[in-house]
Amino acid sequence: MLITRHAEAGAVLADTRYVPPPVRQDGAEGTLAWLRAQVSRFSTGDSHAGRRRLLEERLTTLDPAELRAAARAETRQRDENWRGVPTAVLGAALGVKDTTAVPAAAAGYLLGEETPEADAAVAELLELADLPAITLLLQGYAATEGLIEAALRHAEPGDDIEALLHETLRQDPPLKATRRLDTRTGDEVTIDLVAANRDPDVFPDPGRFDASRGRTPHLTFGYGVRPCPAPAHALALAAGVLEGLLP
Repeated sequence: MLITRHAEAGAVLADTRYVPPPVRQDGAEGTLAWLRAQVSRFSTGDSHAGRRRLLEERLTTLDPAELRAAARAETRQRDENWRGVPTAVLGAALGVKDTTAVPAAAAGYLLGEETPEADAAVAELLELADLPAITLLLQGYAATEGLIEAALRHAEPGDDIEALLHETLRQDPPLKATRRLDTRTGDEVTIDLVAANRDPDVFPDPGRFDASRGRTPHLTFGYGVRPCPAPAHALALAAGVLEGLLP
C-alpha cells in the first residue's frame, strides 16, 4: 500500500503495530548483513529500544554548535570542496579519525544491497569504532550530504540558512520514502515522504519552495515511535557546510 497523505502517514508512523520490514539475521559477523541485524533502525521491540538508547547516549556527548563550527571551518579549509565534510566532522567528534570506508559501507545500508566492497568497508569500520558510532556515521552519510545538495539547488542570495534547510527538508527531502510492515496483516506499507510533505491540507501552496515558511510539520525526520535520533546534529552539520559555501 502506498500512503501519500500527511495524516495517514503520521498515523502509521505513530502506531507500534507498524514496524520496519525485517532484515536477514544470518549474515556472517562483520558483514553488511550482520551490521543491519545489529542496529536500531531495522530492529523492533526491546532490541530497538536498547539500541536506540545507546545512540541517544552517544549523541549527548556531541554539541551541535561545535559540529556546525567545525563543518564551516572544514568546508572553508577545503576551498569549498565540501563532499565528505559532514562525515569527517562527525567522525572526528565520535573519535573515528578515518572515515574513508563510510561511503562504501553506506551504499547498501538502507536497502541491504550486499557487495564485497560493502562487507570490506564494514569490517574496516569495525576495527575503528563501536556500533553506535558506525550507526550514526552510516545513517548520517547520504542523508546529510543529500540535504546539503538539495539546499544548494534552492539557495538564493541572502537566505537564512536554517530556514533554507527546513524548507528543503519539507519540499526536497534526501530520503524520498520509508517503509513499514503491518504486523497484523503482513502487508508492506510505503510512505511517500515527498507527497506527504506536500499535502495541500497541511502546507499551503505545497509545490512552491518558500524558505519563509520556517519550521513546518514535515515528516522527513520521521514521526511518532521511531523519529530520527539526531535531527539537531544533522541540521548543524548541514548548516555549517552551507555557511562555508554561501556568501
